Amino acid sequence: MLIDLHTHSSVSDGTESPADLLAAARAAGLDVVALTDHDTTGGWAEAERSRPAGLTVVPGMELSCRWFPSGAPPISVHLLAYLFDPDHPALAAERARLRTERLDRGERIVAALAAAGYPVVWEEIVERSGGGVVGRPHVARALVEAGVVESVDAAFSDLLHHRSPYYVAKADTDVLDGIALVRAAGGVPVFAHGLATRRGRVVGDEAIATMVAAGLLGLEVDHPDHTPEERAHLRGLAADLGLLVTGSSDYHGTNKTTPIAACTTDPAGWEAVQAAATGAAPYRD
Repeated sequence: MLIDLHTHSSVSDGTESPADLLAAARAAGLDVVALTDHDTTGGWAEAERSRPAGLTVVPGMELSCRWFPSGAPPISVHLLAYLFDPDHPALAAERARLRTERLDRGERIVAALAAAGYPVVWEEIVERSGGGVVGRPHVARALVEAGVVESVDAAFSDLLHHRSPYYVAKADTDVLDGIALVRAAGGVPVFAHGLATRRGRVVGDEAIATMVAAGLLGLEVDHPDHTPEERAHLRGLAADLGLLVTGSSDYHGTNKTTPIAACTTDPAGWEAVQAAATGAAPYRD
């Protein structure tokens, strides 16, 4: 079996609709794919309607979180949540809060860029998003379309990185609270790309152990942004802490160069996810 448990559609910051993403997954030979848009379940219904025959679709989400180390600035972390109840009141309320937070942040970033003379208009960016979750990748695409930069990657490296004068932080969920919310909704929380040092600051093993005590169930080990050494370390840590292991492409369509199924999950990891979930079921034949 070929299993990819981390992909994004145009409902968040990917470039393909959920239907087109699933078609791409099937064309790539995948048997199982998870739809994990940022802070939203907005693509679930389309994914269920448009699922190609023979493809199992895992409804999920990538939750924007923060780890708060003692005596240091918070660290951005992402929590993959699989097979949770989308109607769970507390988790639904947190999704709504994060969506509002993303919109406010995006508008502030665009206002700062426009004030500096860059040809970007917030209302146009929102319209082109198709009503999905608007984030920095949408701003990046607007900069590309305006001819300011050559690519989304260049937009991030030149103008939208964490040290940029145009960067605006957002009030993400405390990761320990996020884990508790996902578990309360019957879902399976997995720490996404936890050692991707190329992305910036990462948490250490002690922090991950604290997350496990709060209910974390897995680690995303095989990820395009993990080096072989980082993967080996995470795999050993997962064994030590009794965590399930996943792998995935973190596919974003043309927003990133990584193809779907670039990294995959062992069937044993997928079976462990299913065994731990009580909130929702996969879409399958």
